[in-house]
Amino acid sequence: MTRRLAESVARLCAGTSVRHTARWFGLDWKTVKAIDFRHLERSLGPPNLDGVRLLAMDEFAIQKGHRYATVVVDPERKRVLWVGRGRSRAEIRPFFELLGPVRCAQVRAVAMDMNSAYDLEVRAHCPNAEVVYDLFHVVAKYGREVIDRVRVDEADRLRADKPARRVVKTSRWLLLRNRENVPDEQVVRLEELLAANKALLTVYLLKEDLKGLWRYRREAWAWKAWKSWKRRALRSGLEPLRVFVRRLEPYLSGILAHCRWPLGTNLVEGINNKIKVIKRVAYGYRDDAYFFLKIRAAFPGLG
Repeated sequence: MTRRLAESVARLCAGTSVRHTARWFGLDWKTVKAIDFRHLERSLGPPNLDGVRLLAMDEFAIQKGHRYATVVVDPERKRVLWVGRGRSRAEIRPFFELLGPVRCAQVRAVAMDMNSAYDLEVRAHCPNAEVVYDLFHVVAKYGREVIDRVRVDEADRLRADKPARRVVKTSRWLLLRNRENVPDEQVVRLEELLAANKALLTVYLLKEDLKGLWRYRREAWAWKAWKSWKRRALRSGLEPLRVFVRRLEPYLSGILAHCRWPLGTNLVEGINNKIKVIKRVAYGYRDDAYFFLKIRAAFPGLG
């Protein structure tokens, strides 16, 4: 095969699947994949980890059946540094070993969800890094553990009033959406629901106030806001809220760290969405090494 043909194959693989590229050039798909794999290895090389100060880590589904991989991103340069199968301490440790003790010591902050494996491994390898817990995952946890639980409890309480029960049971996504994302035609329905149900109104308003903790840039003010929020949550009389407060409080230092390091995993969430597109275009990947190279190629960074 000529070099020019191999380059053409690699260019087409950057925008479409191996299957379509093979069909276009009349080649076997295994040959096309091997060409693209070699091209990606040569063009990407090992990631440059020098000067990395900030990290963001998140998981994404790699296959059905609760099988996950972890992606590590440099949020300053918007590039993928590392991708590896799994989300346990042992499975993400190779990244920190690749980073090395000197560069690990230079890391100042790491954004993540409340994954204890990520937290413990960062603290073990990066002695100068602060863990920063991400708004998106905390609010998602609140939605699952508080709003969903209270909604189900209220539906059970209204068992004798079938029309009211139906309204509450079908309101899940309406309550979980950010207020600004509620469709115009659903705003009146949301307002009527909250006006008619005190418990749902309480958890909905406290959700909005919880998100406010991530807007502070002074830790003392954020701490004061947390104390106020906690007091109202505990006084609400709603057991799911009380349980959530007890579970969230041990993570408070990572939430307040956002005042000093306004990081989030929103960049990683965007990358995860792109990963889904990469998988969909290729109808899935069976070769982890090839898949992970494709992810790195999609996010080379700002230079």
